[in-house]
Amino acid sequence: MAKSKKKTKTSKKRQLKRPSLTLSNQQKLVLGSFLVIFGVLLFISFISYFFTGRADESVLTQFSSRHIEAKNWLSKTGAWLSDFFIKKGFGVASFIFAGLIMLSGFFVFSNANKNKLRKHWIWGTLIVIWLSVALGFFTSKIDVLGGTIGFEINSFLQDYLGKIGTILLLLFGLITYLAIRFKMTAENFKTLFKSAQKDLKSDFENSTNDTDTKPIIDNDLTAEAEDIKSTFDLDSKQDTSNSNKEKTEETTKSDLEISTPVEEEKEEDIAIEVEQAPEEEAESDNLSNKLVEDFGEFDPKLELSKFQFPPLDLLKKYDSEGITINQEELEENKNRIVETLNNYKIGISSIKATIGPTVTLYEIVPEAGIRISKIKNLEDDIALSLSALGIRIIAPIPGRGTIGIEVPNKNATIVSMRSVIASQKFQKADMHLPIALGKTISNETFVVDLAKMPHMLMAGATGQGKSVGLNAVLTSLLYKKHPAEVKFVLVDPKKVELTLYNKIERHYLAKLPDSEEAIITDNTKVINTLNSLCIEMDDRYELLKNAMCRNIAEYNAKFKARKLNPNDGHRFLPYIVLVVDEFADLIMTAGKEVETPIARLAQLARAIGIHLIIATQRPSVNVITGIIKANFPARIAFRVTSKIDSRTILDGAGADQLIGRGDMLYTQGNDMIRLQCAFVDTPEVEKITDFIGSQKAYPDAYLLPEYVGEESGTSLDVDIDDRDKLFRDAAEIIVNAQQGSASLLQRKLKLGYNRAGRIIDQLEAAGIVGGFEGSKARQVLVPDLAALNQLLEEEKQ
Repeated sequence: MAKSKKKTKTSKKRQLKRPSLTLSNQQKLVLGSFLVIFGVLLFISFISYFFTGRADESVLTQFSSRHIEAKNWLSKTGAWLSDFFIKKGFGVASFIFAGLIMLSGFFVFSNANKNKLRKHWIWGTLIVIWLSVALGFFTSKIDVLGGTIGFEINSFLQDYLGKIGTILLLLFGLITYLAIRFKMTAENFKTLFKSAQKDLKSDFENSTNDTDTKPIIDNDLTAEAEDIKSTFDLDSKQDTSNSNKEKTEETTKSDLEISTPVEEEKEEDIAIEVEQAPEEEAESDNLSNKLVEDFGEFDPKLELSKFQFPPLDLLKKYDSEGITINQEELEENKNRIVETLNNYKIGISSIKATIGPTVTLYEIVPEAGIRISKIKNLEDDIALSLSALGIRIIAPIPGRGTIGIEVPNKNATIVSMRSVIASQKFQKADMHLPIALGKTISNETFVVDLAKMPHMLMAGATGQGKSVGLNAVLTSLLYKKHPAEVKFVLVDPKKVELTLYNKIERHYLAKLPDSEEAIITDNTKVINTLNSLCIEMDDRYELLKNAMCRNIAEYNAKFKARKLNPNDGHRFLPYIVLVVDEFADLIMTAGKEVETPIARLAQLARAIGIHLIIATQRPSVNVITGIIKANFPARIAFRVTSKIDSRTILDGAGADQLIGRGDMLYTQGNDMIRLQCAFVDTPEVEKITDFIGSQKAYPDAYLLPEYVGEESGTSLDVDIDDRDKLFRDAAEIIVNAQQGSASLLQRKLKLGYNRAGRIIDQLEAAGIVGGFEGSKARQVLVPDLAALNQLLEEEKQ
């Protein structure tokens, strides 16, 4: 008892919701303005410090005195802040802090990604530290450069590494920063070095050429000067005349032959300088990763980010909870079992009892040579000797090598919904759709995943706990899944069992677009809803095909990672759970029109997240047909009246030996497990739905695709002018295919149900197709296109 209470308290603490840090628009305005203004004030005080810092040193010791005035542009507060950040802190690098604070204010204003702001702060702080330490070399002369922190760190490093070691360490830090922050590589540094080397070389060559160039001399001399020059500079004159002659020839040649380059003989070959273009830097991440980095993963819960799950206090805690061991009852039952078996000469080597909430399991090991079938046939005799109802023999227990005899307790204990919801097994369940059904014979919480079942059939006699079982399933999902993750389609022919869930219509329920109420109570509307789910299933499979995903989990993971474009029709897909409270009533009223879409959903809808839970109180073969049983591997059987009904539900006996009041058998195609269903009362469900319904909701319930049945029109359209623009195309398609159905027009012309139905009515009015014949396609009255053209021409006349 003490352990169970301790677990309940621990789980209750874990249920407490952490306070939300989401700010409203008004709070963002106030906080952003404060950060921007505070950053500006810091910036102003820092600048003023360089002019007034020395004069304000004496003011800091008398900060509280109002008679002392500071020279700083922001008075005493500015003097204190600038002294704290610049002199006692990081020096001139503190200006970066002012910029980061202003940047934070702008981020709050624009509601930008907080991860990006966090990166700016981390890298900005590292730059402040590095710059402060680097300027620490000069702080002894100018104390405002590196500040006290930069100077002390620099001195500490010099004591152990020396001046050269400290410089190299700072250089290593700078290289590391460039490599990580800007994704620099050795190739980038090599390219920068080559570019700088080339620029220096070109500058050097230009300066050398300018130096070697001779000054231009004015040769327009007088006749006397030319005579004197020719006397002393005959060779120069000859060279000059020869060069002038060559230049004239070159000019003439160049004028005549422009396209032919002049070959000049050179004593040395010119070295070719090869400049290798740097390779384009490849992006390490694709576009979707950048989107995730900038904006974060897509969060389907964002619209209802403040949604709170219902607390455990809404569920009732019963005083009679917990297992109570009645030693006298155990001893008495043991003696009677042993005595009964001895009467039939069946010896027992050992016996063990496992006490559950409603049933105790006695495991016996018979002596060697005893046939198991002999013990199995004594089921009624053991029940007679124990004077108990619902004795069930498991011979043998799978995996144990023992024979089990289940005996109901005289005083059964209630398994409350609160106890199974609060259990660690449910709270820590890593499942897509976890359901806490109840507790096993060994008093362990039994949790299953609806997504892996993938559909569940629930049957039992009237008043044995089916409706409570459905409420337990829905309550489990309400306590575990956000409204964005799961939607319910509720069918309640009784009109009273599921009406409480109307309060959470805009949170969790799904409905047809033209439906007033989300919970379906009219059997005629069930057909439209089931066909609409089939359309939703086909649409989802089309999305999975385009996204190249195999199931809904992969698709939603891709969509959250922003790898699927919403402009292409992609969207987050919530799970859809169809709950039918009384299936037998639907089969009686609608028959195949209900069974066909349910069978189709059961066969195909698992991968795209549509799961079915069907309950019925009449487990006969005409209700639970072979098609239904084949596609519903998970079965829950409450107490039934005959072995035939038990075999119909479970394909085996056992359900007729249950004791009722939530006692049930669960199987998923393998072994049968006996459970006591968790009890959740109507007032508890009402409290849960009230709590959820009082919170912010979506504008409307989750809308399923529109579906309109092929019903004959009451007023057939005979006016040619009012016919649809695609009437002629639709008529040709119908005549060619010789099949008169709205679904054919939808596929061929890509129409909606309403428009396709109107065209079918117009085709009926024109005499091209016959009247409505139930689930059959309409009869096509026109044999070929020639007859169609003749019919339409006669109408025009």
